[in-house]
Amino acid sequence: MTTKPATPGAAPRYPAPELKDLPEDIKAKVLEVQEKAGFVPNVFLALARRPAEWRAFFAYHDALMLKEEGSNPNGTLTKGEREMIVTATSAANNCLYCVVAHGAILRIYEKKPLVADQVAVNYRKADITPRQRAMLDFAMKVCLQADRIEDADFEALYGHGFDDEDAWDIAAITAFFGLSNRMASFSNMQPNAEFYLMGRVPKPPKPPKPA
Repeated sequence: MTTKPATPGAAPRYPAPELKDLPEDIKAKVLEVQEKAGFVPNVFLALARRPAEWRAFFAYHDALMLKEEGSNPNGTLTKGEREMIVTATSAANNCLYCVVAHGAILRIYEKKPLVADQVAVNYRKADITPRQRAMLDFAMKVCLQADRIEDADFEALYGHGFDDEDAWDIAAITAFFGLSNRMASFSNMQPNAEFYLMGRVPKPPKPPKPA
């Protein structure tokens, strides 16, 4: 049986399972994410139709993206820089879901409302540091021309304080999200509406407590 080509904004090609039908370990993780974010990002349910693949996917995702800054002796990438890599390379791969979702997280980590749009459209003109631009140069070459990576590409990173472990992180994040981009695009996974506005408008200051 074949499916009709999906149009932009159309329903996903593969219906997501109901939360109540998920294995207990996956359900617990999804509820944890919902508690923290206030909603369930669609990727968590979309991939749960295959529990074994869900577990493998998020185990690798967390190993790459949730390293605590300053606690990893092998690498110096900040959480914001990791999301910057995802946003730039996902844009190169034309992945709507990942650009919107990770662009939102990037805005929050970097505290810059405009940075995700800039990075997605043309990171070379974005309001980022020379170090981050060098990082994205390397990531984009891994994304588009990994077979052409050479010593000179590593030397360019070294000149900005990166080391071989950072290069591994940049490449691994790029490669992992190459998989994520393709799964999201082929299945017509749609970004949650909540992502579009996250990090764009500063939250109003909390009113002072009454004396």
